[in-house]
Amino acid sequence: MSQTAPEIEELIRLLGKLPGLGPRSARRAVLHLARRREQLLQPLATALAEVAEKARPCAICGNVDIGEICNVCADPDRDPSTLCVVEEVGDLWAMERAGAFRGRYHVLGGVLSALDGVGPEELRIPFLVERARAPEVTEVVLALNATVDGQTTAHVIAEALSGADVRVTSLAKGVPVGGELDYLDDGTISAALGARREI
Repeated sequence: MSQTAPEIEELIRLLGKLPGLGPRSARRAVLHLARRREQLLQPLATALAEVAEKARPCAICGNVDIGEICNVCADPDRDPSTLCVVEEVGDLWAMERAGAFRGRYHVLGGVLSALDGVGPEELRIPFLVERARAPEVTEVVLALNATVDGQTTAHVIAEALSGADVRVTSLAKGVPVGGELDYLDDGTISAALGARREI
């Protein structure tokens, strides 16, 4: 029988469901929060309550924000001619952290998967095609993961966009910045050789 209060056990159980946190890590996190009640626990509870009440997917791109339209879509300085297609919101946030892309986004919400019964309708592909047909859009960048499902999804999207008057491109694949050949897998080396260019 647990010596911990049921409320604390419930918090540990819920935190343990988060990516990267198992039951032991969640227990340590809850203990840390409980020891720093005023500095961490109470502000965290307030922030969680606010996000739970206000967060929603952007009506345009699918990003998560607190308004109907996210800050990226509402930014007048973004380039409306380029749409970057990503699998999940986390991928959009990673692109934004890099600071290299100044266009607009389209979050699919996953990848096609026959095993999981995920088809184009579940992935917002029809809405992407509609957005790509806008007169200001000239390029759609497919920034999908280099997995079998990711590449299958990229192929289906490219086919779906064949009737639109847009250039369809994908992110380069190969040796990462700072990467050493000795530590790379065969697929990465092959992709890097295939995408080689003059310098």
